[in-house]
Amino acid sequence: METILLLTVSNIFMTMAWYGHLRFKSAPLFLVIIISWLIAFVEYCFQVPANRIGHAQFSAAQLKTIQEVITLIVFCVFSVTYLKEELRWNYLAGFLLIIAAVVVIFKKW
Repeated sequence: METILLLTVSNIFMTMAWYGHLRFKSAPLFLVIIISWLIAFVEYCFQVPANRIGHAQFSAAQLKTIQEVITLIVFCVFSVTYLKEELRWNYLAGFLLIIAAVVVIFKKW
């Protein structure tokens, strides 16, 4: 559970670093890059320990899969609440297909 929590926090910061600037399109690009980099540094402070701790329990592929699912959830919430974008049915259908990959990756074959 610690891994999931750390990955969630890291994804919140990374989503802000990658997409938060989209509401400030008039801001100078250089400034946006610097601010995004500083936010991404905080993200790494959570992501690196999450993977270190998680690798004792999960494979690297499983960790990446967990991270991607968390990313999709965080991004959906972020895009609707912060960017005020509509979450369309085809986005959800695509995300569900990605989440279906979790079953394939975590299943013991």
